[in-house]
Amino acid sequence: MKDKIRMVGMVTIVKNGEVVKKVKNLITTVGKAEMSGLLLADIGGTAFDYIAIGEGTTAAAITDTTLEDESMRVAGTGTQTTTTTTNDTAHLESTFNIVATLAITESGILNAASTGDLYNRAVFAAVNVVSSDTLVIKWDVVFS
Repeated sequence: MKDKIRMVGMVTIVKNGEVVKKVKNLITTVGKAEMSGLLLADIGGTAFDYIAIGEGTTAAAITDTTLEDESMRVAGTGTQTTTTTTNDTAHLESTFNIVATLAITESGILNAASTGDLYNRAVFAAVNVVSSDTLVIKWDVVFS
C-alpha cells in the first residue's frame, strides 16, 4: 500500500469576534514546491508566516503567485494542532486592525513581509469591513 500525503486547507474569518466565513483553499504550485524544499536540509526554503487579505475576485488558480488585489499583510502566530493524529495540522492566525472601508474577498499565506511565495489562496463572497473593525484570519492546513 502506498502512502499519500494530502494538504487540505481551510480559512476561518472572524469579524469583531464573530465567525462570518469558513472557506476551503487552493494550494498553489509554488506553495507545494516550497513545502517540499522545507522538508530537505539540502534544499531548504522560507517558512510561511504571513497572512494577507485583499479585494480580488478572480477564482483561485494553482498558478497564482500573489493575491489579485492585496490590501493588508500581517505576520501570523503559528501553532500545531490535532485533527486526526497528533500535530497533523498547521494553524496560522493573524489579527487585522482595519483602518479603511474594504470588501475583503481573498486571503492567502505567504513567506515574506512583502512579495514572497504564495502558499495558498481562497476567494470568497465579500466580508465588508470599516475602519475600527477587527478581522481575525485563521488558516488550518491538515496533513493527512
